[in-house]
Amino acid sequence: MSWQLRRATVGDLDAIMALETALFDNDAWSPAMMRGELADKHSYYLVAFPPSDPGRIDGYAGLRAPLRQPHADIQTIGVAESARRQGLGRVLMLRLVDEARDRGATEVFLEVRADNAGAQSLYETLGFEQLAVRPKYYQPDGVDAVIMRLIIQTPKTGLA
Repeated sequence: MSWQLRRATVGDLDAIMALETALFDNDAWSPAMMRGELADKHSYYLVAFPPSDPGRIDGYAGLRAPLRQPHADIQTIGVAESARRQGLGRVLMLRLVDEARDRGATEVFLEVRADNAGAQSLYETLGFEQLAVRPKYYQPDGVDAVIMRLIIQTPKTGLA
């Protein structure tokens, strides 16, 4: 399957929240939190949809990256069960890293549940490294958060 990406808006809130609550039972953000992120000038959120069905959101991802600041944070990423294992999460992450670079960041941080081996594996293949663990960060489950960092490489150009 293929997807198109576009910048998310507050108009996407209901679709994003439907996916958010389906994917993250106890960890789901509130609609007010997500609305704030979508409207914040330091945030950059994407949605992914099939070209044949622009109203269907199969994935979303968000970045907090104030302009010309060295650090950026992946805030959230979610991919519908039906769209998993097809590269959509990787595409969303790569686009967020590109945006962080464009905004001047040299490092990107994220937190991931310690019990989410699949996500950790994806992040490691993208070059993220584990820095620390926040014990019992995810509540009410009491699951640790693994803090990861990616040093953004400066693109190299050369003669063609």
